[in-house]
Amino acid sequence: MSKFTHLLLAVLILTCSIAYTSICHASDTIRINGSGNAIDMMNPLMNAYSKTHPDIRIMMGKPLGSSGAVKALLADALDVAVVSRDLKPEEAAQGAQLRKYGKTPLAIVTGKNVRRSGISTKELEEIYIGKTSTWQNGEKIRLILRPLAETDTHILRTLSPGMNDAITAAHARTGMIVAITDPDSYSTISKTPGSIGTTTMVSIISEKLPLTILSLNGVSPSLKSLASGAYPLAKEINFVTTAKTPQATLDFISFIFSAQGRAIAEKTGVLVTTDVAKGSKPH
Repeated sequence: MSKFTHLLLAVLILTCSIAYTSICHASDTIRINGSGNAIDMMNPLMNAYSKTHPDIRIMMGKPLGSSGAVKALLADALDVAVVSRDLKPEEAAQGAQLRKYGKTPLAIVTGKNVRRSGISTKELEEIYIGKTSTWQNGEKIRLILRPLAETDTHILRTLSPGMNDAITAAHARTGMIVAITDPDSYSTISKTPGSIGTTTMVSIISEKLPLTILSLNGVSPSLKSLASGAYPLAKEINFVTTAKTPQATLDFISFIFSAQGRAIAEKTGVLVTTDVAKGSKPH
């Protein structure tokens, strides 16, 4: 064999080796994003999975929100989206596939300085519509809103017809504080004196948030009260994939749907509603 042939063979072996390494690295990287509360749930699941799969690299940046994450997934910029709603018809038409997983209580919360343990629907309506503007100690109530199109806003509207009208009135007033993302919301509530707003139990538990959790009409936002139907406000957590989702990502999702994954999620404040044996089939 000539020197030229040896050299050519070496180049071919090196090229194949580089290509194989690149393929392996690409398949072993999982790109995740979604709504803020769903991302908060993912952190302990990622940590547990990494202990038994050290070769898998999981990338998760700041939350894009449910709609932003689905758009990124359909553009092949993500491998899986973790969202807080069902798919829109146009998203499903483009190839997005939903796997239902569970839900977490959407809690009414205040800053630690507010001396309250509970609130009623009527009181909430009066705060949102602007009729009640101070707490019992005279401190000004600072309402932290979410955008009109945000899932939290839609959920809160379902509490009562009066609450639906009050939310519309609150957004019509000038000078209101509107938190765009889930992290923006709980961060603003925790830092603003006299604040009141909403966030999920999964974010409160996972992030150890310095907030006061209010009971609603005498019912605490627990997994037990959510499962029984006694607590009315819940935010979904679902997984979205496509036909292009890599096997490494599908394996990670299988772990999340497993008994071990469910147990981890439930410790963070998620009521897992999917069947542990079969998981939730894409649709």
